[in-house]
Amino acid sequence: MFENLILAFEKTFIREDRYKMFLGGLGNTLIIALCATLIGVVIGALVAIVKVYYKQTGKLKYLNAICEIYTTIIRGTPIVVQLLITYNIIFVWSTQAVAIGIMGFGINSGAYVAEIMRGGINAVDIGQTEAGRSLGLSSATTMKSIVLPQAIKNVLPAIGNEFIALLKETSVIGFLGVIDLTKAAERVISRTADVYFPYLSIAAIYLILVYGLNYLFKLLERRLAKSDRG
Repeated sequence: MFENLILAFEKTFIREDRYKMFLGGLGNTLIIALCATLIGVVIGALVAIVKVYYKQTGKLKYLNAICEIYTTIIRGTPIVVQLLITYNIIFVWSTQAVAIGIMGFGINSGAYVAEIMRGGINAVDIGQTEAGRSLGLSSATTMKSIVLPQAIKNVLPAIGNEFIALLKETSVIGFLGVIDLTKAAERVISRTADVYFPYLSIAAIYLILVYGLNYLFKLLERRLAKSDRG
């Protein structure tokens, strides 16, 4: 059995330098997940601010309606369908599948981050906003300088979880022809006719990545809790 494992490892990773395909797939997976999360945070923060501002003041009515439509559509449709529409319809003229994938995942992530950010903003004591306004600060300045920094600190663990979820969701980017971990395994399988070792290998890689990120985010969460107590 041990000899079979060695042979499977050699066929999957060593022969024809196939490990390079896995490394490239891992790189694409991490780049897409990280960049999409950053885009999602920006979009989500803007959408959350519009929704909260509308609820508090009644202004930005039409912009708030657009944000509601955006979150409803994105959260109500599968990510694979969104990627296919983005690649085959919206950016049909482009061949930059990785960039399109980042944009597609970022837009998808933004709808979920928006609710996370909205919850974080609403969790900030209303007295903070009232204190800012009593000092003569505008609503925008109060939001930017007082409320948002506290809200972001509150939602950092949830943003970390969103990054981890997005990391796993990138396994469907192969629909656009991008070589990620899953697509790399499928290409190796097409050459070796061995489905067990490649699939189990990428499952182990994903598990290690998720476990490591979970550990790092828990450390961050404990540090934030410690700073709050301090």
